[in-house]
Amino acid sequence: MSSKNQSSIGYLPDERPPFIKLFLYAIQQIIVMFPATVTVALITNFHISTTIFASGLATICFIFITGKKIPLYYGSSFSYLSAILGIMASKAAEGYDLNTQISYAQFGIIMSGFVSIIAGLLVNWAGRDVIEKILPPTITGPIAMVIGLTLATNALGDASSLSIDAIGTLAVSEEYVATATNYAWICSLVTLLSTIILSVYLKGFWGQLPLLFGPILGCITAFIIKLTTDIDLFRVLPDSSNTGIFALPIFTLPIPSWEAVAAIMPIAIATIPESSAHIYQLDIYVNNLAKARNSSKTYNIADKLGLNLIGDGIGDMVSAFIGGPAGTNYGENISAMAITKVFSVPVLIVAAILAMIISCFTPLINAIYAIPTAVIGGLEIYLFGAIAAQGIAIMIDKKTDMFNAKNIAVIACIMIIGIGGNYGFSNGTIPFFGLEIPCIAGAAVFGILLNLLLSIGEKKRKPTNPSVQSES
Repeated sequence: MSSKNQSSIGYLPDERPPFIKLFLYAIQQIIVMFPATVTVALITNFHISTTIFASGLATICFIFITGKKIPLYYGSSFSYLSAILGIMASKAAEGYDLNTQISYAQFGIIMSGFVSIIAGLLVNWAGRDVIEKILPPTITGPIAMVIGLTLATNALGDASSLSIDAIGTLAVSEEYVATATNYAWICSLVTLLSTIILSVYLKGFWGQLPLLFGPILGCITAFIIKLTTDIDLFRVLPDSSNTGIFALPIFTLPIPSWEAVAAIMPIAIATIPESSAHIYQLDIYVNNLAKARNSSKTYNIADKLGLNLIGDGIGDMVSAFIGGPAGTNYGENISAMAITKVFSVPVLIVAAILAMIISCFTPLINAIYAIPTAVIGGLEIYLFGAIAAQGIAIMIDKKTDMFNAKNIAVIACIMIIGIGGNYGFSNGTIPFFGLEIPCIAGAAVFGILLNLLLSIGEKKRKPTNPSVQSES
């Protein structure tokens, strides 16, 4: 197969596209990463520019710590929101200013990094067989599905969302809001459908950029709406009073706090099954691409689960040390890679560097943030759904027996606890004996314990095909 045909199919982790393609793929990854990462900063009151810079820096550290073998992007995690908000509210009540509140939270996040590092060392020590007994496809698959499906409300909410500038501070009629919402839907549907159509029908290089072209068409739609109506769907940063061109992020140093450690550190346990699911997703997609390319290389990404967790923990520590929130590798970016078949590690390195550069230039931050929420929502419908679909792919690839009573029980409980907990309780936390359990963490822990309980006394079955993993 010629190199031209190879590059038209996709890029494997150790391959570097030509410069222009490299740059465009990197921009695409930033667009995918940006909304959730900035949203976490807005919710927690962490500095937006610092959060973006920390995301890029942590990504670079992760990539080099893992030997440039794992194509993952590090972004802000929603799992830590309630714990971080609790600590910051506590310190605000004590009279501390915002930077000091962040500093106390930083220490808890740094310590949470040790949880992932220790977990990674245990994985390396115990070996993949032991880990797959604890985290079989019947757990990692449903967890990936839960991650995607619990974000469904966010996607549809954003797809119909209005910028505050669309209604301003003036009293407007319900009819005006309804009309503006209809325009938001038009904008989000243009983004969604154009992204899907481009990803399905465009071939070669252009077929690898649907997540860039789709939002561009969505923004053009929003601009036409702005010109022809009195509705402005574009956004403005809350702190956009800074009109300077260049402004360094606000870096803060951590302040030791055992209260922050107790509140934030345990949350890291919740990200371990999520991070594991991401690794198994990547392993499937990368090796499928390698087969399609007739490559002689085998990318044993799943064997690097321990290394991934160590890198994830160090990413948390790096991000938090300069004032960024806790994070994890991003399912959105994995979806982007799965859709475009661009798994190139150099692309992610360039994306991380560009994110750090963007964080230092106010106009660039404002320009990316200005992308209408409706455009982001249209993209999220596709991306979040793709995350859930990847969970199904994990179970299909591992030939999970869906008629096995144990498998059905584990999958069923994870799905209902994870999804029901998200939609049935405020902030997605389940009240349980005086504790507030994050729904994804609760679903993962319950699924792991149930699987281990039901495995007691189970006879180990020899797979007829060596490639088929044991479900026990």
